[in-house]
Amino acid sequence: MSTTNGTGANTPESQLESVLPIHPTAERRGNPIVVQSDLTSYTNDHIISKFTNRGADVSVVEGQYIVTPTAKQYEFQTARKVAKTGLMMVGWGGNNGSTLSATILANRHNIVWRTKNGVQQPNYIGSLLRASTVRLGTDPSTGKDIYVPISDVLPMVHPNDLVLGGWDISGARMDEAMKRAQVLDYDLQRQVAPYMAELGAPLPSIYYPDFIAANQEARADNVVPGTDKQAHLEHLRADIRRFKQQNGLDRVIVFWTANTERYSDIIPGVNDTADNLLNAIKNSHSEVSPSTLFAVASILEGEPFVNGAPQNTFVPGVIELAERTRSFIGGDDLKSGQTKLKSVFAEFLVNAGIKPLSIASYNHLGNNDGHNLSAEPQFKSKEISKSSVVDDMVAANALLYKPAEAGAPKGSKAAKGEHPDHIVVIKYVPAVGDSKRAIDEYYSEIFCGGRSTINIFNECEDSLLATPLILDLAILAELLTRVKYRDASPGSKAEFAPLYPVLSLLSYMLKAPLVKPGTDVVNSLNRQRNALEAFLKACIGLEGSSDLLLETRIW
Repeated sequence: MSTTNGTGANTPESQLESVLPIHPTAERRGNPIVVQSDLTSYTNDHIISKFTNRGADVSVVEGQYIVTPTAKQYEFQTARKVAKTGLMMVGWGGNNGSTLSATILANRHNIVWRTKNGVQQPNYIGSLLRASTVRLGTDPSTGKDIYVPISDVLPMVHPNDLVLGGWDISGARMDEAMKRAQVLDYDLQRQVAPYMAELGAPLPSIYYPDFIAANQEARADNVVPGTDKQAHLEHLRADIRRFKQQNGLDRVIVFWTANTERYSDIIPGVNDTADNLLNAIKNSHSEVSPSTLFAVASILEGEPFVNGAPQNTFVPGVIELAERTRSFIGGDDLKSGQTKLKSVFAEFLVNAGIKPLSIASYNHLGNNDGHNLSAEPQFKSKEISKSSVVDDMVAANALLYKPAEAGAPKGSKAAKGEHPDHIVVIKYVPAVGDSKRAIDEYYSEIFCGGRSTINIFNECEDSLLATPLILDLAILAELLTRVKYRDASPGSKAEFAPLYPVLSLLSYMLKAPLVKPGTDVVNSLNRQRNALEAFLKACIGLEGSSDLLLETRIW
């Protein structure tokens, strides 16, 4: 085995490299789906589909439900050419950013490594798009269901093709950041380190000490100087333009995976409208957070911005600015472990007619995320995003929970309606590192005054669950920039237009989904996945999945 000296620009030779075929989740398969229907047509540039959005209007008259079925015709137009896409991460040198970069490079070069359990190959397990499937229909000759990877339904960016970059308040080179994170196996780190070194160090980031925990100050050696927030905004915009130009990109996704910030105060005249927010930036107002500044920079550059942390980055002024410029935004807070399970388990209980009386959730972890969350203002941001996850499921069952009372004082229990007691605790325990522990207790009322207690203990590698979600969010954000729609009702002359700027279709990966103002948040994991699946199918002229299986229930 040869050796090299210097900066390590050459990957050490490995007897294991390429001894295993590419993992199915990392394969390139092209776009094998062709829909033969008068609802779907193909040109060299676009997939055009017709879709009927079916629903029902419901009114209640003297206790009787009056239901009127509705149907509205739409056409979708999806550009077939996948954009050359860059992913700029804020907090690139953190656990998530360094892990994502290293695993993409491992997949790109098919780096195989040894663990105590044997030989391991790179893959994209944990990615909804790359590692899960969707039912297309049935094989008429056998009657068996046919499933395909979700990433094959429409043309999507392959993770290996993402061009990586970003910012961090720590100036550590990316190979050093990976080593510091202590997430990946040593043998993988050893082999991927030279490729990580070639990525260099993150760009200087924005650091306002008031927004993150004081314990992060020691890492802040790579910051944009000064306190002029307008100058900082222009600096970020220039960074995005330069990254796009230097790499010949068609699209840049900007992703916040940096520290959780405290909540920003919503102040009339400061961040309540787009114009007020832009003026507040010019005046360097204290309630303009770094994440909001990155969001505004992305919006003004016409590039999608996704918030992977729980703070209220998207103050009303940001949403209005996105609407005005028709730029895409999505968030908030990656949903990888305890909250994802809770959104499934709480729904199971309520849908089974069981009444959760209390949900108590405890976490401890030892990575830098846990260190930052040990400060009370940052923990409050996380507590809010984790606590709201059961709200819509409870509100859907007035048989178990008393609904909100009309006219009740705002903020009172009566105004919210009956709700399970729900507490969230997060503790910083350095010894466990990235291996987060989560303990949940569900205490419920069952038949005729009985009680049920269910306890769940979950141990997981925090960054290895979060990293695939970043990939899914970035890939979907790019796809949704290529989808346009129009009203296809009889007599309509509407032109194709972009989707609404708030990308609520990203909800499956997020704890506190950002939705169109005035609409209800859906936290049910099943409903979130079904919505995404139905949308992707609609773009190729197929109906959403039906488990009616009528042909199996009739003669």
